[in-house]
Amino acid sequence: MPEISDLGLKVGIEVHCQLDTKSKLFCACPTRLSTGDPEMVFLRRLRPTQSEFGQVDPAAMFEFQKGRVIAYEADSDTTCLVEMDEEPPHNLNDEAIDTVLLISFMMNLKPVDEIHVMRKVVIDGSNTTGFQRTTAMGLNGFLDISNKRVPIQHVSLEEDAARKTGEVGMTVNYRIDRLGIPLVEVTTGPVINSPEEAQETALAIGRLLKATGKVKRGLGTIRQDLNISTRQGALVEIKGVQKLYLISKVVEFEVQRQIELVKLKNELQDRGLREDDIVENLVDVTDIYSKTQCKVIKSALSKSGVVYATKLPKFSGLLKRELLPGLRLGTEFSRRAMFAGKVGGIFHSDELPAYGITQEELEGTRVRVGAGELDAIALVADNLENVRDALKAVVERAKDALKGVPEETRASNLDGTTVYMRPRPGAARMYPETDVPPIALSAERIARAKANLPPLPDVVMKRLAQSYGLNEKLASQLLDSDYMELFEKVASRTKIQPSFIATMLTEIFKSLERDGVPLENVSSEQIERVFDLVDVGETAKESIEEIITWIAKNPGKTPNEAMEKLGLKMLSESEVASIVNKVVSENTSLVKDQGERATGKLMGLVMTQVRGKADAKRVASLLKEKLKSSM
Repeated sequence: MPEISDLGLKVGIEVHCQLDTKSKLFCACPTRLSTGDPEMVFLRRLRPTQSEFGQVDPAAMFEFQKGRVIAYEADSDTTCLVEMDEEPPHNLNDEAIDTVLLISFMMNLKPVDEIHVMRKVVIDGSNTTGFQRTTAMGLNGFLDISNKRVPIQHVSLEEDAARKTGEVGMTVNYRIDRLGIPLVEVTTGPVINSPEEAQETALAIGRLLKATGKVKRGLGTIRQDLNISTRQGALVEIKGVQKLYLISKVVEFEVQRQIELVKLKNELQDRGLREDDIVENLVDVTDIYSKTQCKVIKSALSKSGVVYATKLPKFSGLLKRELLPGLRLGTEFSRRAMFAGKVGGIFHSDELPAYGITQEELEGTRVRVGAGELDAIALVADNLENVRDALKAVVERAKDALKGVPEETRASNLDGTTVYMRPRPGAARMYPETDVPPIALSAERIARAKANLPPLPDVVMKRLAQSYGLNEKLASQLLDSDYMELFEKVASRTKIQPSFIATMLTEIFKSLERDGVPLENVSSEQIERVFDLVDVGETAKESIEEIITWIAKNPGKTPNEAMEKLGLKMLSESEVASIVNKVVSENTSLVKDQGERATGKLMGLVMTQVRGKADAKRVASLLKEKLKSSM
């Protein structure tokens, strides 16, 4: 891959973070998520609306054409008629306004004179109204990050979306407890020129947001969207990067994808392909597959479905070309077909014969569609309408391949790769909100926000070092974690060494997450209780990792239950002494031969029996005393 610095890479970042307010943005409902089964479910079908200029946003039209029905789940503890769109929104949340005003000043933005709420068309089901309410609060600011001034174009206050809970057929389920939670959006200018710089910028913004003490922590409360372009590529929006450490990888992968797509464009041009050659010629080949052994096609035909194919001129061998790990050009074509035609995917000639499709069936299809040696074919089996819609989308994606990199919105995967999501939205998606009156920002309110600016992250790091004796690495890790407030609470009222608490909450917890332990199931109160058990001598500090892991895998259980279940209750002094005496007496020859040099091995033998149930320092002391009396 060429040097990224030579590719004209430009990245802009949008950081979205939930605010920790007492109530939602447009009603008095609490900003917490519900548990258990919903009390009620209601159905909606969302439709796009025209802008003030009579235009329909392409992303909204794309979502509408999926033909989905939305099943909204609700309960009375976390939702009301506002979330259901059965009652107009109430006044804007003053606490949320003051918090975003504070954030604006921390990022050197100029506050707007008057707050005007806008509607942003969103009909993927994540909002019952068919739009998201948003308002700009600060404009034209900056942050100095590693000797580079990064412009902050705007900071906005908006409502969070409902959370998707499932999907069956054409019905998608959303829980509306999250809908309406206040959200701050921070948008940078497209001046970031490397994957590392993108990650560093997101980290700096995240640190500032956390420094306010007014944002929520934990999985799903913060996410990043990336706008990425290269000189020969195009602007692509990547949604929903939830993990900070993934940002650099997402940028690297998108750059690689754009490079490969440009190479494919050049190869198609070298093969003499013109856009006029790619035509929407959909051919019925159902009879060729009447006796097929392909399970997918047999299933479609058993439901009175059809099989259609289309020629992709000059594409032979290119559909299997890998763009990213696990992502091929054929995958991109298939993804478009799935969205447009509601089908399970496509078959293409670069992967055939396979899946029960024979060479004979493949050759018969090639003849029927008039495919030559350099041509590929794509085929789909489903009902007639879905098949036609799917193959039309494949043809359009083939035309995009001749242009290089299509402008689109993609969704982030957990491994840093991305998948097609929808077309990029246009200007037609935004229009004024008529149910919420404008709010003028008074001089008094602005002065109050300026007077209450919190300490900046570098000041907080110095305080952590001075107050708790943490080194720079631990202080930095704690600052970037979701546990700094919990750390200070535990460190200030227990006798446990602060550096141990910080290491456990950062390095050990991160290791557990990498191992797949679902730490999102463990509350701050439960973690605090585990440290309390150590502080009062109920269990050893070596047992914390095991107890936390058990609680994470057994939601709803308490630290005390974990301690009892795992047998990690601290042994008494006499019980530990008895185990030490037994180990020493069983290894008299070792003690006789090595004397004090046997301490290490004996310590290991004792700890296999008492680890998590006795303090290692106390064990070492008892062992030392026993050895001294035995020699």
